[in-house]
Amino acid sequence: MELNADFSERVIVHSDALEWQASPMKGVDRRMLDRIGGEVARATTIVRYAPDSHFSAHTHTGGEEFIVLDGVFQDEHDDYPAGTYVRNPPTTKHTPGSKPGCTIFVKLWQFDMDDRNQFRKNMAEELGAKVDGVASAILHKDERETVSFHHMDAGSILDITAAGGIEVLMISGSMTTKGDMLRKGSWLRIPENQSLTAVAGEEGAQVWIKTGHLPFAQPPAV
Repeated sequence: MELNADFSERVIVHSDALEWQASPMKGVDRRMLDRIGGEVARATTIVRYAPDSHFSAHTHTGGEEFIVLDGVFQDEHDDYPAGTYVRNPPTTKHTPGSKPGCTIFVKLWQFDMDDRNQFRKNMAEELGAKVDGVASAILHKDERETVSFHHMDAGSILDITAAGGIEVLMISGSMTTKGDMLRKGSWLRIPENQSLTAVAGEEGAQVWIKTGHLPFAQPPAV
């Protein structure tokens, strides 16, 4: 399966307009944003766990990173409330689920295969002082990519330049870029060697951003 697999194109998906699709596990549904591969895939997805649902135990052969958007994500290691950013690199394993139910934004098979840096962060707690109405946090940085979180006041401007592409998830609020309005749940992918200039709407915005990673996009090595 290929979905939004041409990384030279600018892509916007308003995930709240997509139908939920059932996963192989009962009670776990998903909205696919981009994908290369079948059930084992390089994938970017919104995943919804119904209350008391779970996925089977598995090893992250290609790694996973996720943001908890609402509810509480759980596994045998801990509980992860809304606003938590987690990186589970290759070789890690768990049995995920959610007793109260939750929604997460998850990226699979997008790690350096030698990465072993596993961690979780409360994104809001990582924010620095505001500069011109924007508070920012670097959640992760390595030779391949930079992952950041930004809290924007109404009318503030976010400027991002990155040679290796830009990916944006709107966590809350809204912002406008190149005449396009991004709202909660909107996902934007900008090709290599382009920039992002965005203005927050009247309610402000919370935004997750990854940069530098698109040159490394490829199918899973399975």
